[in-house]
Amino acid sequence: MDIISGAIERKVTDVVIRSNELPALNANEKNQRMDVNCTLDDGSQVNIEMYGSRVAESDGAHLNLINKTIYYVTSLHASQDSKGRRYSELVQTYQIVFCNYTVYPNKTDYITRGSFRDENGEQISDQVNIIIIELSKLDSLLKKPIDELTALDAWSLFFKYADEPRHRDFLNQIISEREAIAVATDVLLNISRDEDQRARYLTRRKNETDQASHDLTVERNAALKFARNSKNEGFPVESIAKITGLSLKEIERL
Repeated sequence: MDIISGAIERKVTDVVIRSNELPALNANEKNQRMDVNCTLDDGSQVNIEMYGSRVAESDGAHLNLINKTIYYVTSLHASQDSKGRRYSELVQTYQIVFCNYTVYPNKTDYITRGSFRDENGEQISDQVNIIIIELSKLDSLLKKPIDELTALDAWSLFFKYADEPRHRDFLNQIISEREAIAVATDVLLNISRDEDQRARYLTRRKNETDQASHDLTVERNAALKFARNSKNEGFPVESIAKITGLSLKEIERL
Protein backbone atom coordinates (compact mmCIF):
# COMPACT_ATOMS: atom_id res chain seq x y z
CA MET A 1 0.00 0.00 0.00
CA ASP A 2 2.83 2.37 0.86
CA ILE A 3 4.67 1.77 -2.43
CA ILE A 4 1.53 2.10 -4.54
CA SER A 5 0.35 5.23 -2.67
CA GLY A 6 3.66 6.90 -3.47
CA ALA A 7 3.64 5.83 -7.11
CA ILE A 8 0.07 6.82 -8.01
CA GLU A 9 0.12 9.86 -5.72
CA ARG A 10 -2.99 9.13 -3.67
CA LYS A 11 -3.66 7.38 -0.37
CA VAL A 12 -4.39 3.67 -0.69
CA THR A 13 -6.20 2.09 2.26
CA ASP A 14 -6.56 -1.51 1.07
CA VAL A 15 -4.87 -3.85 -1.42
CA VAL A 16 -5.94 -7.34 -2.52
CA ILE A 17 -3.25 -9.47 -4.17
CA ARG A 18 -4.57 -11.44 -7.15
CA SER A 19 -3.22 -14.25 -9.31
CA ASN A 20 -0.09 -13.06 -11.08
CA GLU A 21 -0.98 -14.91 -14.29
CA LEU A 22 -3.38 -13.42 -16.82
CA PRO A 23 -5.24 -16.03 -18.92
CA ALA A 24 -4.27 -16.23 -22.58
CA LEU A 25 -6.92 -14.82 -24.91
CA ASN A 26 -6.21 -17.34 -27.67
CA ALA A 27 -4.30 -20.57 -28.28
CA ASN A 28 -1.36 -18.78 -29.92
CA GLU A 29 -0.78 -16.37 -27.03
CA LYS A 30 1.44 -17.28 -24.09
CA ASN A 31 0.26 -16.62 -20.56
CA GLN A 32 1.55 -13.41 -19.00
CA ARG A 33 3.07 -13.70 -15.54
CA MET A 34 3.17 -10.46 -13.57
CA ASP A 35 5.35 -9.77 -10.54
CA VAL A 36 2.57 -8.28 -8.38
CA ASN A 37 -1.01 -8.05 -9.64
CA CYS A 38 -3.49 -6.44 -7.25
CA THR A 39 -6.66 -4.37 -6.87
CA LEU A 40 -7.03 -1.27 -4.71
CA ASP A 41 -9.74 0.00 -2.37
CA ASP A 42 -11.60 1.69 -5.26
CA GLY A 43 -11.30 -1.31 -7.58
CA SER A 44 -8.36 0.08 -9.58
CA GLN A 45 -5.92 -2.52 -10.93
CA VAL A 46 -2.17 -2.30 -10.34
CA ASN A 47 0.70 -4.38 -11.72
CA ILE A 48 4.15 -3.86 -10.22
CA GLU A 49 7.11 -5.12 -12.27
CA MET A 50 10.76 -5.15 -11.23
CA TYR A 51 13.71 -5.49 -13.60
CA GLY A 52 17.12 -6.02 -12.01
CA SER A 53 19.17 -7.32 -14.94
CA ARG A 54 19.81 -5.04 -17.86
CA VAL A 55 19.35 -6.58 -21.29
CA ALA A 56 20.98 -4.63 -24.11
CA GLU A 57 18.65 -3.74 -26.97
CA SER A 58 19.75 -3.21 -30.53
CA ASP A 59 17.77 0.04 -30.85
CA GLY A 60 19.43 1.52 -27.76
CA ALA A 61 16.10 3.01 -26.72
CA HIS A 62 14.75 0.16 -24.57
CA LEU A 63 11.77 -0.24 -26.88
CA ASN A 64 11.42 -3.86 -25.80
CA LEU A 65 10.98 -2.83 -22.15
CA ILE A 66 8.69 0.08 -23.00
CA ASN A 67 6.53 -1.91 -25.41
CA LYS A 68 6.36 -4.83 -22.97
CA THR A 69 5.13 -2.39 -20.32
CA ILE A 70 2.45 -1.07 -22.67
CA TYR A 71 1.45 -4.62 -23.62
CA TYR A 72 1.11 -5.66 -19.97
CA VAL A 73 -0.90 -2.63 -18.87
CA THR A 74 -3.32 -2.74 -21.81
CA SER A 75 -3.77 -6.51 -21.42
CA LEU A 76 -4.53 -6.05 -17.73
CA HIS A 77 -6.96 -3.23 -18.50
CA ALA A 78 -8.72 -5.31 -21.15
CA SER A 79 -8.98 -8.29 -18.78
CA GLN A 80 -11.78 -6.54 -16.85
CA ASP A 81 -15.20 -8.12 -17.14
CA SER A 82 -17.15 -5.70 -19.33
CA LYS A 83 -20.27 -7.84 -19.69
CA GLY A 84 -23.33 -5.88 -18.56
CA ARG A 85 -21.19 -2.81 -17.78
CA ARG A 86 -20.81 0.53 -19.50
CA TYR A 87 -17.25 1.25 -20.64
CA SER A 88 -17.38 4.37 -18.48
CA GLU A 89 -17.63 2.04 -15.47
CA LEU A 90 -14.30 0.33 -16.11
CA VAL A 91 -11.70 0.98 -13.40
CA GLN A 92 -8.29 2.58 -13.82
CA THR A 93 -5.24 0.40 -14.48
CA TYR A 94 -1.70 1.25 -13.37
CA GLN A 95 1.59 -0.33 -14.41
CA ILE A 96 4.44 0.49 -11.99
CA VAL A 97 7.91 -0.49 -13.23
CA PHE A 98 11.07 -0.41 -11.12
CA CYS A 99 14.21 -0.92 -13.22
CA ASN A 100 17.81 -0.96 -12.08
CA TYR A 101 19.12 0.87 -15.14
CA THR A 102 18.53 3.99 -17.21
CA VAL A 103 15.70 3.96 -19.74
CA TYR A 104 15.51 7.71 -20.50
CA PRO A 105 19.09 9.07 -20.47
CA ASN A 106 18.02 12.61 -21.39
CA LYS A 107 15.76 12.95 -18.32
CA THR A 108 17.14 13.84 -14.89
CA ASP A 109 13.99 12.89 -12.94
CA TYR A 110 13.92 9.22 -11.94
CA ILE A 111 10.13 8.99 -12.27
CA THR A 112 8.35 8.99 -15.64
CA ARG A 113 4.55 8.99 -15.69
CA GLY A 114 2.49 8.40 -18.82
CA SER A 115 -1.16 8.24 -19.89
CA PHE A 116 -3.15 8.97 -23.03
CA ARG A 117 -2.45 12.54 -24.15
CA ASP A 118 -3.16 14.66 -27.20
CA GLU A 119 -0.67 16.42 -29.47
CA ASN A 120 -0.46 19.34 -27.01
CA GLY A 121 0.29 17.13 -24.02
CA GLU A 122 -3.19 17.49 -22.53
CA GLN A 123 -4.54 14.35 -20.90
CA ILE A 124 -7.23 12.58 -22.91
CA SER A 125 -7.83 9.79 -20.40
CA ASP A 126 -6.40 8.56 -17.09
CA GLN A 127 -7.83 5.05 -17.49
CA VAL A 128 -4.45 3.51 -18.39
CA ASN A 129 -1.34 4.74 -16.58
CA ILE A 130 2.36 3.84 -16.71
CA ILE A 131 4.91 4.79 -14.03
CA ILE A 132 8.56 3.94 -14.76
CA ILE A 133 11.05 4.34 -11.89
CA GLU A 134 14.74 4.35 -12.87
CA LEU A 135 16.78 3.29 -9.83
CA SER A 136 19.97 4.35 -11.62
CA LYS A 137 19.12 8.03 -11.04
CA LEU A 138 18.86 8.12 -7.24
CA ASP A 139 22.26 9.58 -6.28
CA SER A 140 20.81 13.05 -5.69
CA LEU A 141 18.28 11.62 -3.21
CA LEU A 142 21.15 10.53 -0.95
CA LYS A 143 21.75 14.23 -0.22
CA LYS A 144 18.13 14.95 0.65
CA PRO A 145 17.04 15.36 4.31
CA ILE A 146 15.19 12.26 5.51
CA ASP A 147 12.04 14.22 6.40
CA GLU A 148 11.84 15.56 2.83
CA LEU A 149 11.81 12.13 1.18
CA THR A 150 8.51 11.00 -0.31
CA ALA A 151 7.29 7.44 0.16
CA LEU A 152 8.42 6.59 -3.37
CA ASP A 153 11.83 8.22 -2.73
CA ALA A 154 12.31 6.09 0.38
CA TRP A 155 11.23 2.81 -1.22
CA SER A 156 13.35 3.42 -4.32
CA LEU A 157 16.41 4.06 -2.14
CA PHE A 158 15.66 0.88 -0.19
CA PHE A 159 15.40 -1.23 -3.35
CA LYS A 160 18.60 0.27 -4.78
CA TYR A 161 20.89 0.41 -1.75
CA ALA A 162 19.57 -2.09 0.84
CA ASP A 163 22.54 -4.42 0.31
CA GLU A 164 25.25 -1.72 0.09
CA PRO A 165 27.15 -1.25 3.40
CA ARG A 166 28.38 2.24 2.45
CA HIS A 167 24.81 3.57 2.58
CA ARG A 168 23.74 1.65 5.69
CA ASP A 169 23.62 4.66 8.03
CA PHE A 170 21.43 6.62 5.62
CA LEU A 171 19.11 3.64 5.11
CA ASN A 172 18.89 3.05 8.85
CA GLN A 173 17.55 6.58 9.21
CA ILE A 174 14.92 5.85 6.55
CA ILE A 175 14.00 2.57 8.26
CA SER A 176 13.56 4.32 11.61
CA GLU A 177 11.20 6.86 10.02
CA ARG A 178 9.05 4.52 7.89
CA GLU A 179 7.40 1.54 9.55
CA ALA A 180 6.58 -0.22 6.27
CA ILE A 181 10.24 -0.20 5.20
CA ALA A 182 11.24 -1.47 8.65
CA VAL A 183 8.94 -4.48 8.09
CA ALA A 184 10.42 -5.02 4.61
CA THR A 185 13.90 -4.94 6.15
CA ASP A 186 12.96 -7.70 8.60
CA VAL A 187 11.64 -9.81 5.72
CA LEU A 188 14.83 -9.22 3.75
CA LEU A 189 16.99 -10.23 6.71
CA ASN A 190 14.95 -13.39 7.27
CA ILE A 191 15.29 -14.34 3.61
CA SER A 192 19.04 -13.77 3.83
CA ARG A 193 19.24 -16.13 6.83
CA ASP A 194 17.10 -18.83 5.27
CA GLU A 195 19.36 -21.03 3.13
CA ASP A 196 16.46 -22.44 1.12
CA GLN A 197 15.12 -18.97 0.28
CA ARG A 198 18.61 -17.77 -0.57
CA ALA A 199 19.14 -20.76 -2.86
CA ARG A 200 15.92 -19.85 -4.69
CA TYR A 201 17.09 -16.25 -4.97
CA LEU A 202 20.47 -17.30 -6.39
CA THR A 203 18.77 -19.68 -8.82
CA ARG A 204 16.52 -16.87 -10.02
CA ARG A 205 19.51 -14.55 -10.45
CA LYS A 206 21.35 -17.26 -12.40
CA ASN A 207 18.35 -17.75 -14.68
CA GLU A 208 18.14 -13.99 -15.26
CA THR A 209 21.85 -13.83 -16.06
CA ASP A 210 21.68 -16.87 -18.35
CA GLN A 211 18.70 -15.40 -20.19
CA ALA A 212 20.45 -12.04 -20.58
CA SER A 213 23.56 -13.78 -21.90
CA HIS A 214 21.47 -15.84 -24.32
CA ASP A 215 19.63 -12.74 -25.57
CA LEU A 216 22.89 -10.88 -26.11
CA THR A 217 24.32 -13.86 -28.02
CA VAL A 218 21.26 -14.07 -30.26
CA GLU A 219 21.40 -10.32 -30.83
CA ARG A 220 25.10 -10.40 -31.70
CA ASN A 221 24.66 -13.32 -34.09
CA ALA A 222 21.83 -11.47 -35.82
CA ALA A 223 24.03 -8.34 -36.10
CA LEU A 224 26.90 -10.39 -37.58
CA LYS A 225 24.58 -12.05 -40.09
CA PHE A 226 23.11 -8.71 -41.13
CA ALA A 227 26.60 -7.17 -41.42
CA ARG A 228 27.91 -10.07 -43.50
CA ASN A 229 24.99 -9.93 -45.92
CA SER A 230 25.14 -6.14 -46.17
CA LYS A 231 28.89 -6.20 -46.82
CA ASN A 232 28.45 -8.84 -49.55
CA GLU A 233 25.84 -6.60 -51.16
CA GLY A 234 28.28 -3.69 -51.24
CA PHE A 235 26.99 -1.49 -48.41
CA PRO A 236 29.64 0.86 -46.90
CA VAL A 237 31.35 -0.60 -43.85
CA GLU A 238 30.80 2.64 -41.89
CA SER A 239 27.04 2.49 -42.45
CA ILE A 240 26.91 -1.15 -41.38
CA ALA A 241 28.83 -0.30 -38.20
CA LYS A 242 26.42 2.51 -37.38
CA ILE A 243 23.39 0.26 -37.81
CA THR A 244 24.70 -2.84 -36.01
CA GLY A 245 26.95 -1.32 -33.35
CA LEU A 246 29.78 -3.62 -34.49
CA SER A 247 33.30 -2.22 -34.81
CA LEU A 248 34.86 -1.57 -38.21
CA LYS A 249 37.47 -4.26 -37.52
CA GLU A 250 34.79 -6.86 -36.79
CA ILE A 251 32.98 -6.04 -40.02
CA GLU A 252 36.18 -6.03 -42.07
CA ARG A 253 37.00 -9.54 -40.79
CA LEU A 254 33.68 -10.94 -42.02
